[in-house]
Parts: sequence; C-alpha cells; structure tokens
Amino acid sequence: MTDNIQKITDMAIAYAPKVIGAILTLIIGFIIIGWIVGIVQKMMAKRGIDPTISPFLTSIVSVGLKVMLLLSVAGMFGIETTSFVAIFGAMAFAIGMALQGSLGHFASGVMILIFKPYQVGDLVDLGGNVGVVDEVQIFNTLLLTPDNKKVIIPNGVVTSGIITNISGQGEIRVDMAYGIGYDDDIDQARSIMLDVAKRCPQVIQGKPVDIFVAELADSSVNFTVRPWAKSEHYWDVYFFMMENIKKEFDKAGVGIPFPQMDLHVKSNMPVSAN
Repeated sequence: MTDNIQKITDMAIAYAPKVIGAILTLIIGFIIIGWIVGIVQKMMAKRGIDPTISPFLTSIVSVGLKVMLLLSVAGMFGIETTSFVAIFGAMAFAIGMALQGSLGHFASGVMILIFKPYQVGDLVDLGGNVGVVDEVQIFNTLLLTPDNKKVIIPNGVVTSGIITNISGQGEIRVDMAYGIGYDDDIDQARSIMLDVAKRCPQVIQGKPVDIFVAELADSSVNFTVRPWAKSEHYWDVYFFMMENIKKEFDKAGVGIPFPQMDLHVKSNMPVSAN
C-alpha cells in the first residue's frame, strides 16, 4: 500500500505541472480565440459582408483555432499528434474529392457575397440569362425573368462566365433598332421616334435621346434609338417604345419593311408563227 501511494504521489508530482499548464493553456487559448473571433466579426461588419455568410465564416475560424488549441494541449501531455493531423488531412481530402463540385459552387457563393458584383434587386445578365436577382444563396443565384420564371444558376457557373450588371450604375441606356422603307422620309421617322420618347413617362428627359441611321440594309433603312431610363424601368421603356412607335408609324404611313426580294423574269423563248 505504501508503495502504491508513493507511485501515485510521484505521478501526481510529475504530471501536475503538465495538467495545470494544459488547463491554463485551454483557458487562455479560449479567451484569445474569442477575442480573435470578435475582431473577425467586427472586420466583416465594417466591410459590409453579407449577414448570411458572416456567421459561417466566423464559425470556420473559431472551429479551426479550437482544433489547433486542442492539438497543442495534447502535445503537452506527450501525445503524438502527427497521426491526428494525418487523419484530419485524409478526411479533408476525401470530403473535398466527394464534394468538389458543391465546394466549388460554395467558394463562388462566398466570393459573390464578399465582392458583391450584383445584389438582390439588380437586373443582370448571367451567361445569357437576363433577369432580376431574387436571392443570392451559398450555392446558387436565383433570377426572376421578365416572363416571371425563376432561373436557378449555380454560383460556380456564374463566376466562371461573364457577369453583366445592367442596373449597377442606377441609369441605363435602352438600345433599340427600327427599320423603315427606302421610300419613307428619314426626318419624319426620326421626329416620330423622338416624340414617342418624350411621351414615355419612364424616359429620363434631362438626357438626350440619340437617334441615328445605323445601316442601309437590303430591305430597310435601320435606325438606332437610345433613350435613357432608371435601371428598374428598362423593360417599361423598351416595351413602351416598341408598341407606340409602331402605332405612330402606322398613323403616319411610315412602313416597317420585312425581308423581301424582287424577281425579274426575262423570257428569251421565240414566238412561233402560225
């Protein structure tokens, strides 16, 4: 019994400093981790990072630091941590390989939420899909098209292509093209289109409306018409101009030609005499 008590006493004396050191390391480490996480949260809030991604990023920082702290404490007891690091690395690699597509979309979603090439409510063109951004999620971006369809685009596809933020500047030029016949009066057609633009309630009247002859095509004289509007009124201006210019052209007798071809048939067959 005396020998056992002596062994326990010796072990307590030998390991007491390590235990006390480990406990102090854990307490101080958790305090420092909380301080670091608080700084990260303040930096994210200061930079205006989206609230949906900020808690996730801070939790990643917190968990990573805590794992490092626990491995350090285990090393203080003489536990070999190399094997644990290898196991964690293998697990991370396996998970990454299994979810590489989803992780790619997740990383792209984080980039979109941090750098904000577009926000909810913006009119955008994402790889040929034009619509208003309804929601920016971690893995997908949701668009509402003018015909009220919901298009779900993976964020990896978005960041790997061209992003056109149509409403990013607040005001946008609405480019349209109209054709008239070669027999119609150019000045009359220009006057009609300018008058329609002035009557459109969504057109910004303080900016000039550019109307140019853009092309002398095979069957028509083509105009380019460029009024300005608020970004959210893009489609209102576009459809108003399309409908009302057609109506005013009809009233004034200005033709909108369609592709056509004139055929001239020449007969060289001799006329037989009876």
